[in-house]
This record gives sequence, C-alpha cells and structure tokens, in this order.
Amino acid sequence: MSRVQLALNVADLDQAIAFYSTLFGTEPAKVRPGYANFAVTDPPLELVLIQDANQEPGTLNHLGIEVSGTDEVAGAHRRLAAAGLATIEESATACCYAVQDKVWVDGPGGEPWEVYTVLADADAPTGRLPPAAPGETACCVSRPAPQGRR
Repeated sequence: MSRVQLALNVADLDQAIAFYSTLFGTEPAKVRPGYANFAVTDPPLELVLIQDANQEPGTLNHLGIEVSGTDEVAGAHRRLAAAGLATIEESATACCYAVQDKVWVDGPGGEPWEVYTVLADADAPTGRLPPAAPGETACCVSRPAPQGRR
C-alpha cells in the first residue's frame, strides 16, 4: 500500500488535532509532544502535524510517499537518481517517532519530498518536538543537504 504524506506546521497542536479529526472523521494514530500523525483511509493520506514555534503555522513542512518496504524505497532512489535528480538516502534513521528507510528529493519549487517506509516505532524523534529554543529545528524539518546529482 502506498499513500501520500502531508506534513504541516501548526501553532496549536490540540486545536489542529480537533480540526483534522473532524475533517477526516478519524482520530490520530499517534500523538506525542508537539506531534500528531493521522492514518487516513479515505482518501489514503498520512497527515502529520508538527508544532514548531520557529515555523509559520499552516505552512508546508514536507511531503512524502509512504511505501510498504525498503525495496520500494531503493527502487524510488534508483529511478530518481537515474533521472538526474539530486537524492539523499537515509537508512534506519529515527524521525517523527519512527525508524525509517527513506530517500529525499526536492521538487522544482524546492519543496522537500521523501519516499519512505516505517521499520519500527521509536520512543523519541531525532531532534526535539517542539524545539526547545529559538533557532532549533524540530524533527523532520531539516534533512541532509543534497550532495549534487547522483
């Protein structure tokens, strides 16, 4: 199963959870400090809410495509790299309270996309949710810098 992921920056996590629970008719699958994750069945969507005082509320954090396994992540990496796009591969990385294999690529407007699979649940994110101090980034807000075309 594949589904699109939409990660949004929010100012008030509780308010956002209430709104999106009503909009999609489902409760979040996972809620942690500064973080909520909805597994929406119809339409197939993973909606991630990230409370981050350093980001403008309501703005896009990142986009993604969740796939069912590491082989699909590797296939996406090969396909994107063969097309001449700069990619960043991460294996067994902790992000957003999950251990994931993923590949990152930027869209034409600089929007970050990840193709990923969840390997396991994690007790803590990489980084902090929410950031502890101004200028600190929250989980999944930043990714490794592209190393040029691969």
